[in-house]
Amino acid sequence: MKKHLPAAAVAVVASLALAAPSAVGAAPGPSAETATTVAAPAEADPAPTRIRTVRSGERVDAGRGYTVWLTKEGKHWAGPDGFENFRSVVDGNVDRSEPGVSHQSEGTAEGVFHSGLFYGPTRAGRVELTDSGGRRTVATLLALPGRPDWGVWYAHTPAPTGKGGLAVALYDRRGTLLADLPAGPF
Repeated sequence: MKKHLPAAAVAVVASLALAAPSAVGAAPGPSAETATTVAAPAEADPAPTRIRTVRSGERVDAGRGYTVWLTKEGKHWAGPDGFENFRSVVDGNVDRSEPGVSHQSEGTAEGVFHSGLFYGPTRAGRVELTDSGGRRTVATLLALPGRPDWGVWYAHTPAPTGKGGLAVALYDRRGTLLADLPAGPF
């Protein structure tokens, strides 16, 4: 599902963030680079997210016991249990010549950690998760130096309640939808 939204909608959310930083701020936790959750109308898009550049192998505290790191081979992450996971960008399953986004998640009744790849020839602006109730979470973005064709995103959301799912969308720097994953259970 692709949609294009007016630039005025971006200004609405930006002004809300400036006027009420405690309502639209970083999620609690040890990392200042965590995602923000925005309870805004679907037609209001936040401004582009800063992409944090990290060194290959640099471990990033993703909050709540999760760690994320990138290497030239792909995305690595570990949860509170210490078990390490990996998602390749070189095994042929990711076509970086076309915009795309992937999604992995794990969690408990206390909350869910989401992460994935964003990739393609167009510079990413943000990755956004939207639950069945319309609550949107803007993910934190990471990339390696000199690798504009892919990066990693992560975010935390509350545990799901009832039926529904979570949609994931990748936008460019101007707010144009590049790729999305339809809502599905996580």
